[in-house]
Amino acid sequence: MGGDHNCRAACRVHKSMPMWISLFQHKMKNPNKIKGDGQNITMFPAILIFGDSTVDTGNNNYITTAIKANHYPYGKDFPTHVPTGRFSNGRLSVDFLASMLGVKQSIPPFLHPGLSAYELLTGVSFASAGTGYDTLTAAITRVLPMSKQLDYFRSYSERLKKIVGEKEAQRVINHALVSVSAGTNDFIFNFYDIPTRRVEFNIYNYQEFILERLHDFVKELYKLGCKTMIITGLPPIGCLPIQITAKYTEQLARKCVEQQNVEAQIYNRKLLELIVHKQMSLKGSRIFYADIYKPIIDMIRSPETYGFSETVKGCCGTGLLEAGPICTPLTPMCQNSSQYLFFDSIHPSEKAYRYVTKCIVKQILDTL
Repeated sequence: MGGDHNCRAACRVHKSMPMWISLFQHKMKNPNKIKGDGQNITMFPAILIFGDSTVDTGNNNYITTAIKANHYPYGKDFPTHVPTGRFSNGRLSVDFLASMLGVKQSIPPFLHPGLSAYELLTGVSFASAGTGYDTLTAAITRVLPMSKQLDYFRSYSERLKKIVGEKEAQRVINHALVSVSAGTNDFIFNFYDIPTRRVEFNIYNYQEFILERLHDFVKELYKLGCKTMIITGLPPIGCLPIQITAKYTEQLARKCVEQQNVEAQIYNRKLLELIVHKQMSLKGSRIFYADIYKPIIDMIRSPETYGFSETVKGCCGTGLLEAGPICTPLTPMCQNSSQYLFFDSIHPSEKAYRYVTKCIVKQILDTL
């Protein structure tokens, strides 16, 4: 992976240096490799995460908001079987990404008060469930806006400097894989379900509005030293159980809201064009587009291929509306969450996240 082959630790390993620092610097000097389509791909020293509930590994546990998943049944299939704040029955895509790329088994939230230095060095999530690129989105849900996530990233950078020194901290950030996943909440909260922005924009102009904010976010990450990024597109929004419920009152008529899916695809094409342009304009950057639309729509259209029996309802409760604060320990559950594409009315199950991540990793390796 270009310059990643030549990573060198900036600090010498002294005998008195803690073992974890020695191991980390050894990893930077001798990065492990994973195989991808016949070639060896050097792993990233760290993974840094920004975005919404699809990648929030627990930050909302530490802020004042109703948008939390720190209670059962969330986390019931996590390795520890304890709710962590992840909006799923188990691991998220970023956990699988870290594992598949050989970084670590899961990504902790930055706001966790007990983070070890090693966890900081190998990557954290700054994401906040319920947020979006539109500042109005986070204001509605009272969660961390994307700008606040950048502020926390700056704090993270300062903490790294105290651990390994300024030069090595910058090296970690320069070579880290940065994942940005947001946008769905913007369209659901501000356009489709709550028409706040429809007063100002038609759907296509609102897409441009969101992409401008995404552009500014990526540009700021680059200024802060992030060179390799994955930008996730929109899923088939019209297939989220909660969107189907909002459209169809008759249970037997449940099907994807095709117009919303068409609009998600248009947004994704615009995003891909933006990414191509940004990579050309930001010297030394590598920016990947993560297509999550296709793997999710494939699972919906051919559920038996992936072992799913239900794709238009969530596992939690009725599967029609339950999510976050209304998916509780008292809510009835499906018998086998692995047969459900969605765990609640918005978020995929661990099984679905695993498959989507495999597709993303393949997309990255095929691009290198």
